[in-house]
Amino acid sequence: MARKFFSYFCISYLFWLLLYWPFGVDRIASLQGLLVGVPVAFLVTLLFGGVFARQPEKIFQAKRYFWFLYYVPVFIYYCVLANLDVAYRVLSPEMPINPGIVKVKTSLRSRSGLTALANSITLTPGTMSVDLTEDGYIYIHWINVQTQDVEKASELIVRPFEKILKRIFE
Repeated sequence: MARKFFSYFCISYLFWLLLYWPFGVDRIASLQGLLVGVPVAFLVTLLFGGVFARQPEKIFQAKRYFWFLYYVPVFIYYCVLANLDVAYRVLSPEMPINPGIVKVKTSLRSRSGLTALANSITLTPGTMSVDLTEDGYIYIHWINVQTQDVEKASELIVRPFEKILKRIFE
């Protein structure tokens, strides 16, 4: 429990430092701001420690950051493809859309991973996460439903993100 508390405290204090940046020219004011961050981080940890990730010590594993750096261009790539697809559908005179809600399956289990996946799907134009079930299913509104089959829809929508997010969050 103490290790988890310390991890929450470190994360909160690092966040305080990001908010307090850039440090002022006056050294005394800078020192005061750094010292004020300690009780603020402590208070945040006490009040919201149970809301954060279940295993906060994972945030200190460097390999997760490398996978995140890999994930950003992959997400941007799929986002650009989806933008072009939606632009084509909007600009096309016959508006070739087939909207609907599909059910997809994910193997992610952590709350952070599921949240990142649902947000990645929602941020990709043409799709929006509607519901997330306890047993790993996500209901997604899709601008052009290509299949109602859970496995095929999962392969098209979820898999490109899921493989990398698993390495980041689990």
